[in-house]
Amino acid sequence: MLGEQAKQVPDGEWRGTFGDSMRYWEARRVLYNAALFAVVMVWLVTTWPHFRPALRLASLLPMGALALLANACYCAAYLVDIPMQRSAVGDVWRRRRWGLWLVGTIFAVVLANYWIADEIYPDVQ
Repeated sequence: MLGEQAKQVPDGEWRGTFGDSMRYWEARRVLYNAALFAVVMVWLVTTWPHFRPALRLASLLPMGALALLANACYCAAYLVDIPMQRSAVGDVWRRRRWGLWLVGTIFAVVLANYWIADEIYPDVQ
């Protein structure tokens, strides 16, 4: 049944929806990453003597993995955006999806602060 419905929608419409989603979300990924980078920099600057031992070459791999994980989580927006664009409220959604970006970015900032304060900060000697 679901496969029949998917076949009824022309491929061009799916590409258009996906393209619109990509243009919207990827343009805002830079701001998302900048917000998370700002969180890290504030922690480093305000608690500098404490974090100095953590800045070693061996720390690059875990920090890179956390950055990749944060960007993978950002991709969850597509799971909401594409179906919402295809729904009956698609036009309204396109005008208001900034709210999803804002809530997701705030959640990521809170999660990053928690992770640094609870998981990273206590372990740095």
